[in-house]
Amino acid sequence: MTYVLFRYLHFLAIFVLAGTIVIENIASKPTISGEDARNLAKVDAAYGASAGFVLLFGLLLWFVVGKPSEFYTNNPVFLLKVALFALIGLLSLFPTLFFIKHRKSTAETIVMPRHLIVLLRIELVVLCILPVLAFLMARGIGLPS
Repeated sequence: MTYVLFRYLHFLAIFVLAGTIVIENIASKPTISGEDARNLAKVDAAYGASAGFVLLFGLLLWFVVGKPSEFYTNNPVFLLKVALFALIGLLSLFPTLFFIKHRKSTAETIVMPRHLIVLLRIELVVLCILPVLAFLMARGIGLPS
């Protein structure tokens, strides 16, 4: 039962994470209003919290409940999935710092640097690869025979 609960919470956190990345991509434009910046800071905070929960429940599934940890640790497809998740986290640092800087902005318009928009787009593309890797991993692809 614990496995099912953690699996569900892991999926729920993944859905929130995906939703926040999509919202950030939709709302990010070359110029945004101060209100947009404040709202994006809130969305980014939800993104950070959901990423933390994805990591927490993922680690619990990896090391505490469910399949033996060797099932995951010895699978290069899983390790690639973890590496891409970490890459998404690293890519999100610069947009997060921008949103934190402007979270209390009263400016009418704020110029959003082009590289931040590109980083958000890359995050979304990398995120789209993760379900494919999860599907392959769940089918045992990558496990030594």
